[in-house]
Amino acid sequence: MTIDTPQPEVLRYTAFSGNPDGGNPAGVVLDATGLDDGAMLAIAADLGYSESAFLTAPPEGLGDPEGLGGEGERAYTIRYFSPKAEVPFCGHATVATALALAERTGPGKLVFATPAGTVPVEVTEEGGTLRATLTSVEPHVEGVTDADLAEALAVLDWPAADLDPAFPPRIAFAGARHLVLAAATRARLADLAYDFARLEALMHRLDLTTVQLVWRESATFFHVRDPFPVGGVVEDPATGAAAAAFGAYARDLGLVPEDAVLTLRQGEDLGRPGELTVTLRAGDPRVRVSGTGTRIG
Repeated sequence: MTIDTPQPEVLRYTAFSGNPDGGNPAGVVLDATGLDDGAMLAIAADLGYSESAFLTAPPEGLGDPEGLGGEGERAYTIRYFSPKAEVPFCGHATVATALALAERTGPGKLVFATPAGTVPVEVTEEGGTLRATLTSVEPHVEGVTDADLAEALAVLDWPAADLDPAFPPRIAFAGARHLVLAAATRARLADLAYDFARLEALMHRLDLTTVQLVWRESATFFHVRDPFPVGGVVEDPATGAAAAAFGAYARDLGLVPEDAVLTLRQGEDLGRPGELTVTLRAGDPRVRVSGTGTRIG
């Protein structure tokens, strides 16, 4: 006799936009108990979103799983899968998951055990709108070799003269690794066509999750794009992990004050506009990324 295994409920949310047609969509499974890696990867591949998130019980001693005790935090283990592989951290799927939980149990504090480390999230409500703010793991920034930079520019078909000299290329980490390249003009950022397989190979060699392409419109307002071939996606519409890494990068290089609130606009060139808020606090190396979201369908 064959016993059917119950299928988990798969939710669909977009993060960093209150419009279902904006921001970055993510699959969310609030109870992934019993799913193995293959099953989670299959769900992520079937959805086709850049990432999907899967929740299970937290490690012992992490937060307060029942959300009791006043200041207690509801805690979970979270894993992230792209259509092609597991990724260590995903900001937009974290925000989507936090909003999905808040719709069911109310705003408050959450804590997620991710493969990259512990990530606290706070969901607040104002005027009927939920907003989630994640706090990254401790970031760091490192250099990129001339040869690797030359390969990245060749793959993107970006002449070196099209880079903004005020923003030196670096690899930044705040849960995942991202190569940060700054365009000198908005037109350069808008013109994105690259060799998918060649960039994927470079990113695997450098252990990159995305390439964070940026253009600075004003002191604290940036337009960004994120090629994501290692996840099987040409471009990620709104990338919380890269936003956190960029905040660390900008602060580390002295491009913004130690206390700063940055606005990152992403997805416009894909027809899925979204907005990410990056908050930096003096004396705290971690980066906060916040945004709204909504259920799809």
